Amino acid sequence: MRSPPGRLPPPMAHPPRAVSCPLALDSFVGRQQELSRLRALLRTSRLLTLTGAGGVGKTRLALEFVTSLRRRGRRVDLVELDSLHDGALLAQSVATVLAVGERAGRSAADALVLSIGDASRLLVLDNCEHLAEPCARLAATLLGRCPRLRILATSREALRVPGETVFRVDELSLPPAGTTHDDPTALLRSDAVRLFVERAASRSPGFRLRRGNGATVAEICRRLDGLTLAIELAARRVGTLPLSDILAGLDDQLSLLTDGSRTGPRRHNELAATIDWSHLLLEPAEQAVFRRLAVLVGGFDTSAAEKVCSGDDLAPRQILRIICALEAKSLIVRLPGDARPARFRQLAAIRAYAMERLLASGELHTTRRRALAWLTGLADRVGDEVFADQADSPLIAERDNLAAALAVVGPGGDRASHPWLALELARVHYQQEQPSAARPLLDGLLREADGLALGGAVPALAARVACQQADPVRALRLGEQAVELERLRSDSAGLANALDARAAARLCRGEFAEAVADLRECLDVVTALGRPHDTAWCTHHLAWALLRAGGEAEADALMARCLPVLRARAPWSRLAAALHTAGAVRLAMGRLESAEALFAEVLRIVPEGSFHALYPVEGLALVAAESGDPQRALRLYEASTRARRRLDTEPETPWRRQVEQTVDRARARLSAAAREAAVSGGRGLRGDRLVAYALRERGGDHRTTRDATAVVEDQSPLTGREFMVAALVAEGLTNRQIAERLGLSARTVATHLDKVRDKLGLRSRTQIALWTAARTGDGRPSSPISP
Repeated sequence: MRSPPGRLPPPMAHPPRAVSCPLALDSFVGRQQELSRLRALLRTSRLLTLTGAGGVGKTRLALEFVTSLRRRGRRVDLVELDSLHDGALLAQSVATVLAVGERAGRSAADALVLSIGDASRLLVLDNCEHLAEPCARLAATLLGRCPRLRILATSREALRVPGETVFRVDELSLPPAGTTHDDPTALLRSDAVRLFVERAASRSPGFRLRRGNGATVAEICRRLDGLTLAIELAARRVGTLPLSDILAGLDDQLSLLTDGSRTGPRRHNELAATIDWSHLLLEPAEQAVFRRLAVLVGGFDTSAAEKVCSGDDLAPRQILRIICALEAKSLIVRLPGDARPARFRQLAAIRAYAMERLLASGELHTTRRRALAWLTGLADRVGDEVFADQADSPLIAERDNLAAALAVVGPGGDRASHPWLALELARVHYQQEQPSAARPLLDGLLREADGLALGGAVPALAARVACQQADPVRALRLGEQAVELERLRSDSAGLANALDARAAARLCRGEFAEAVADLRECLDVVTALGRPHDTAWCTHHLAWALLRAGGEAEADALMARCLPVLRARAPWSRLAAALHTAGAVRLAMGRLESAEALFAEVLRIVPEGSFHALYPVEGLALVAAESGDPQRALRLYEASTRARRRLDTEPETPWRRQVEQTVDRARARLSAAAREAAVSGGRGLRGDRLVAYALRERGGDHRTTRDATAVVEDQSPLTGREFMVAALVAEGLTNRQIAERLGLSARTVATHLDKVRDKLGLRSRTQIALWTAARTGDGRPSSPISP
């Protein structure tokens, strides 16, 4: 019997939940920048999809966003799709939630179109990933026929509808990596820490962040990668477990992070269920790659994934497509930065789940063996270098993968590759200025017969590490051992490396004439090998030793010989070192303009944020002091000293003494007020501003407060601070980055930006950027604009 016209269809067994924007029972922490961007994006996009890993907080962010819209009287309909599993019923399900009845001969989609019409409405489709294709079709239909409808979707992958704007919800901000301080005020700038503290306090009244527990809370949040759900689950353990036990328990995240909310979505009841929800949606080949990636704890590029994950009916050519699919489904994340090739990783909780699947599949041993073979292949490429300790190793990016592989090489593993890989890991630690991590590996190799089979390579690297640790006695002893071993082996390349290491030890001890003698022999050996690049590199080392021994003229001639070769063929790190030596030689000869040009060239080629940039900054401080500008010298020195303290890096002892002695003389030439002004100025020089000042550049990217104020007074109603905020928006910086640049809080930056919008009548960041560019003379923003 047919239903009477207008009657609703029979209820489904598990219909989507109709939610009229429920009020959250817990506080919303952080994400203010994201909310601001969502407001801007929804004004220009009719389909906005929030993507991100399971548990990152997509739904919570969407609810907070639409709640603010409801307060302003906007019509919002929220449809939760996690309980719907049949895509064919999607349109009918949405119609049921919106109380839209069907008519004979009219589809559910047609009924929705007729009901919505040209009304201004926002439809929120929550949790679309398992129905991505049906959701895409429905969204395209509704948006094409309802001109004032907007759709906000949450999904672990984009819907791929024409005109869709994809907004990736990243993990919560974390305290800077490597910081161990316990200052509650500083730590609470992190959204992840604030979320943990608020949720822990609701579980255990009286809990607060203080000195004594802050570092542990910060480490818990880092270990959980800023994943919202994981942090909330961990915080629920406060009051039951001490913080130290929660941190220790994160080694088994999937068992510790359970006991979620009874009233939330079933997929959020525990972290494993959240990830399992995504895993079930994968094709078999995607599941295989997903679980095998678990052995790559330090991240990976597509080449590594091909080597480790292919096999067993999976061809290498399939891996790239699957990596793209896993990223689209938020089961791996792309690492920030512009590294080429791009690198990815699994969040810690997701990797723990993948490792469980790998164990259950019986593929763990085979996958680890493939990873070891891949790393051994990378190590073999390093073996072709004469001065491998100072080469840019391809294993630098794989440090954590290398350490993980070595940790599981046992009696049944590939022992033949173990000593060689241990040496490579020690080299990576040395190159990253981590001697305390390199030394135990080298000590172990020096005690083992397998390590001694590597000849002088192990003691040579150990000698360099001892120099880093300011242990000149040990450094020389190991350098002599390296030379002795290589003379017995009659290996010319190995002997050259050993002589170079012993020379470094002698430079560390201040034995400059002896270091020159070692490097002259080293140069003879390398020249006989017929390797121009290595000959040029050794020539540069000899020039540095001659400079320390007082032979500036010969050092200058040697640098004139080797620099063209290094400029043509050397990686940036070696070229930067050689240019610095050339600059130091010219400085010693009193050729200040040439020295300044060479130090500036170094500064232009080193990567942003690298400790290598501090040597040329100090060189330019020396040039300023010798040129009669003690205030500039002190300002540069202060900025460099603070940067070294932040990066926890020390310069070589002879260079440090030269810089300190020269700056002390410059300081003595200044009045107390001038000294204080220079020191204060140096404190404010960081990042791009420091580079611009050191290079004597005053472009739009490094405008001072005085410059900004002048522009503002002439051309706009903005205050100087407001104009500076607008200028940094034009550079593409986020509110948080602007706050760090100007030493403000993110809340203060947001307030300034609201005043800019109100005064100028501009709404979007793009409009502000264009307005600013027109007044700074650029005619365009200096970098891409964030929406």
